[in-house]
Amino acid sequence: MKRPSNRALVNTEELGRAVRRKREELSASLRDVADATGVSASTLSRIENGTGKPDADNIARLTTWLDVPMERIFGNRSDGEEAKAVVYFPRESTPQIVEAHLRADRNLTSETALALSELFRVAYAQFSRTEPERAARKRR
Repeated sequence: MKRPSNRALVNTEELGRAVRRKREELSASLRDVADATGVSASTLSRIENGTGKPDADNIARLTTWLDVPMERIFGNRSDGEEAKAVVYFPRESTPQIVEAHLRADRNLTSETALALSELFRVAYAQFSRTEPERAARKRR
């Protein structure tokens, strides 16, 4: 009989980083996010700090607010484990897709993948332009 794994089903660290990142991008307080999601501010704080264990309802609420599929935060690959294929979801932004690839790369530690992901996110935000900005730049 196969023994159950001690690995967590939900990658709460990843969920916490994603919530904090979006909250900071929106300049929103924990109370603002609590009002928008229905997840209490104290629960959000624990999730962001990596000490919370959200229930299924809160995971669903947060992934909906983050606009990412729940599959993105399920599982927690250890450094020696085989990487799984990355699946694209139409609503994901380029930085989210790059982050998923970096996290799936078995040649990178989770810390290195996170650092590279943040580096790419900052560079992408600095150098990417929206369509109206591109059109205005071409007219100059």
